[in-house]
Amino acid sequence: MWAATPLLLLLLLLLLLLLLLARLRRCGAVPLEPAGRAVLITGCDSGFGHLLALRLHRLGFTVFAGCLCPGGEGARRLQREAGAGRLRVLRLDVTRAGDVLAAKELVLSHLPERGFWGLVNNAGISTFGETGWLSMEKYEKFADVNLLGSIRTTLAFLPLLRKYKGRIVFMSSIIAYFSLGNGIYSMTKAAIERFCDALRLEMKKFGVQVCIIQPGNYARSTKIQPPISAEEIWNELSEEEKAVYNKEYVQERANFFNSILSEGSSNGNEVVDAMVDALTSPAPKARYMVAKLKEKALVFVCALFPTVVMDYFMSYALSK
Repeated sequence: MWAATPLLLLLLLLLLLLLLLARLRRCGAVPLEPAGRAVLITGCDSGFGHLLALRLHRLGFTVFAGCLCPGGEGARRLQREAGAGRLRVLRLDVTRAGDVLAAKELVLSHLPERGFWGLVNNAGISTFGETGWLSMEKYEKFADVNLLGSIRTTLAFLPLLRKYKGRIVFMSSIIAYFSLGNGIYSMTKAAIERFCDALRLEMKKFGVQVCIIQPGNYARSTKIQPPISAEEIWNELSEEEKAVYNKEYVQERANFFNSILSEGSSNGNEVVDAMVDALTSPAPKARYMVAKLKEKALVFVCALFPTVVMDYFMSYALSK
């Protein structure tokens, strides 16, 4: 044990040195000029995507706001608040290759003088349910939206991003590290993080920066997950699952999950601040964790402690 102490101290010193160099690099670099640079954001109907589109427009970027429902209230609100000019609302269902290619053609036809700067993969969906409660169709839908949708848009715009040495921002979550009744969402976020890790290293030689945003509980801000109805969950269960679980158990789990949703932060601008920094900082971070202290502590336990410790904490939380 004592023989390993000098090595640990050396590693700690090296880590502190790297953090200091990163801070000096961020402080001494020239700020980015947004004017004449284009950014495409997916999932702008509401939530973080909606807020980010308006923020980037105010900063001077040319914004392409991808909306699932371009005629919906969220898209109309974007057009009202931003006005005509540098913000364009377009139909973009990330599960449809045709929509992604059409979005690329639109961007190319309206590309400003400094080119294509950023792609923000923000579109996503969430749901609640234990593994056996969800159908295979739901698993396929979640994989297509949360994981393959981001990959689909990234592959389409990668040539432009390499050409202009731009940025790619992915919306992940601290749920990538653990699950509290929404394993299907956690699964897709963990997968997108591994995709980003590989992409970040591959893109360094082209000058393209890849960043991951990891919000904590912002359910009240994004409305990505509405309150759970135990009755609806029960009615959707197969007969085999109903034979295993009872209504009381489903109600308990629904109450537990709804209590988590009610504790979520309503200040989505905290996450948008991180997204803006990822797009504009001369030296952006690889990961931006925007979460409460207790959420960060839980991530720390899940990431660094043995699985048996993580299982104990998560089982205790679920039992409560």
